[in-house]
Amino acid sequence: MEKREQAATVSAQDVEKIARNLHHDPFTILGPHEVAWHGEKIWVIRAWFPDAASVAVLDPQSRTHYEMAPVHNPHFFEVRLPGWENLVIYQFHVTAHNGHERIVHDPYFFLPQLSELDLYLFGKGDHHKIYEKLGAHLTAIDGVAGVYFAVWAPNARNVSIVGNFNQWHGGKHQMRVMGGSGIWELFVPDIGVGEVYKFEVKDQHGNIYLKTDPYGYQSEMRPKTASVVADLNRHAWGDEAWMAYRRNHDVLKQPVSIYEVHLGSWKRVVEEGYRFLTYRELAHELAGYVKELGYTHIELLPVAEHPFDASWGYQVTGFYAPTSRFGTPEDFQYFVDYMHQQGIGVIVDWVPAHFPRDSHGLAYFDGSHLYEHADPHKGEHKDWGTLIFNYGRNEVRNFLMANALFWFDKYHIDGIRVDAVASMLYLDYSRRAGEWVPNQFGGRENLEAIDFLKRLNETIFAYYPGVLSVAEESTAWPGVSRPTYLGGLGFNMKWNMGWMNDFLTYFSKDPIHRKFHHNMITFALLYAFHENFVLVLSHDEVVHGKRALLDKMPGDFWQRFANVRTLLAFMYGHPGKKLIFQGAEFGQWQEWSESKSLDWHLLQYEPHAKLKDMIRDLNRLYKSEPALYEIDFDPRGFEWIDFQDADNSIISFMRKTDRAEDTLIFVCNFTPVGRDAYRVGVPWHAFYREVFNSDAELYWGSNKGNWGGLHSDEQGFHGRPYSLNLVIPPLATIILKPVMQ
Repeated sequence: MEKREQAATVSAQDVEKIARNLHHDPFTILGPHEVAWHGEKIWVIRAWFPDAASVAVLDPQSRTHYEMAPVHNPHFFEVRLPGWENLVIYQFHVTAHNGHERIVHDPYFFLPQLSELDLYLFGKGDHHKIYEKLGAHLTAIDGVAGVYFAVWAPNARNVSIVGNFNQWHGGKHQMRVMGGSGIWELFVPDIGVGEVYKFEVKDQHGNIYLKTDPYGYQSEMRPKTASVVADLNRHAWGDEAWMAYRRNHDVLKQPVSIYEVHLGSWKRVVEEGYRFLTYRELAHELAGYVKELGYTHIELLPVAEHPFDASWGYQVTGFYAPTSRFGTPEDFQYFVDYMHQQGIGVIVDWVPAHFPRDSHGLAYFDGSHLYEHADPHKGEHKDWGTLIFNYGRNEVRNFLMANALFWFDKYHIDGIRVDAVASMLYLDYSRRAGEWVPNQFGGRENLEAIDFLKRLNETIFAYYPGVLSVAEESTAWPGVSRPTYLGGLGFNMKWNMGWMNDFLTYFSKDPIHRKFHHNMITFALLYAFHENFVLVLSHDEVVHGKRALLDKMPGDFWQRFANVRTLLAFMYGHPGKKLIFQGAEFGQWQEWSESKSLDWHLLQYEPHAKLKDMIRDLNRLYKSEPALYEIDFDPRGFEWIDFQDADNSIISFMRKTDRAEDTLIFVCNFTPVGRDAYRVGVPWHAFYREVFNSDAELYWGSNKGNWGGLHSDEQGFHGRPYSLNLVIPPLATIILKPVMQ
């Protein structure tokens, strides 16, 4: 080994800054530097190895070792290389105090990978693929493989990368800040997929925070909280046909029947300690089940990483990481891909309204209120114990905007359902007087959040035509699902929470009293076309003492099932797309719990198995009849026949397209009293085929009906020239279709 005399081309003060991790740009001290030495320019290489007994520079080309000497500190090493005319990629030969030797590249050799354009766009809040720049990214620089790290922490004094690869020592991989951008970066050579890491963030007072990567692609399995280096380019996608069809078709004019799923409780492996199914296992089991039942889409409760199971995923700490509970990011890509290949769309619940206070997450990220508002009147949800994003800050808005795009880009999802939109729109949401701050005009509207939502939806549809952006919004805010150029928020669908509440309240009443609440079943048609609605029977309605759907129904055992059958069949006839939460399709009795599997054993019993059969047949009918979806959001697609028969609690209506032969007649009886001669007006003199009857024996009904259909009478009724004299079963919905000559 060639010996070099001890030399100092760096001050003791600078060495002390590195030793104490106090330098905002360690590249100015560490790594290679061209310096003046006795009248000539020479290369000097400096390194900081807190656990090294000796270090040498290895020239891979000549295989020459240049021993480094300690300078000002026993762990700060320097070597002068006067014979080097051109800088080459070198390595360090490090010998630890215990004699262990290793050869590594110098992270302070490599240039930054963020461009001025990257920094500019991020600062403006308009870097739509910032997730490919910030975070941890596998790359090779100058032929050296490793991981490039970057994180936004503008108020930090110092930031380091820590992990198993450096014994979680904050001094070993100190990052540099990129000018005034607030972004810290460092390339760490010689590590790869699977490395566990966090950012060690030191604030201006010297307090240290160990933070999960906000842009991390993968997280450790809870209760561990570190990020994991992942490669999102491994999966070979096979859903090209699905993606092409999606781009070229208007989803608003397509059938959309959604099965809402919580992956951790849909099904578990009882024989193996009640463990979760993996993404790959779920792909096959869930796709087979959903395909059998005829749903067009699944909607997943949030799959982004979250530490607390009982939050159901709605308190996110890893916005860019699918939860590790069920596998790796590549496994989740497989899950979505397989769903697409089976003809099933995937919607994911997305949570941009708030985030939890967990110390490893976004809260107080760099020792300041970075992602959240500093003012608690703006920055926290007391009801939920969470913090509210600062939508007025460009970089925060960019974080969220890019996150939504990320799931479409890297995971090919078909839609997002945006959670808790109402809490974003109103500054006084769930706040008393004095607990909120009005906007600049003195109003209660959150102008920054409104602007964010509009820009979000414009951007999503610009990149990904044919996808869904659905708002969970429970107020009367106008134009939620209208384009922004018409003054709307730009979503293309909205959950109909009012319909759900009225609908379930009505059905929970004893049928003898329903005539006094008839308007609850008809009121939704007064506003049905103000928005593009999704009719929902969601997870929120079967938890926390609200009881399962079947258990909400009044009456004896048979009547409870009959009520559910009537309810669901009416739902499929009502304008709007459809969503039903797991378990309702076969009559789960117990409230949903995230900690256990659905009660699949119930399917051995006839009432439950036949209810599931009815859902299958409803979905088949829904997809085969254009009147049920083609102009779903247009008043032309619906027409009342009679909504005033409160005494009998019976309603009748038509679903239509512009083609008469597509018309369907719905008659719904919400009492257990059957009618043997109930007249309903119809527009044409024809044979009306009974295409569905929820009271059929096939579905565990009493099997009353019209024996396949009947001819109309030349007797006007309900203001129409013809009529049908129908048998109306108890607690049932029947559907008839004219056979046009």
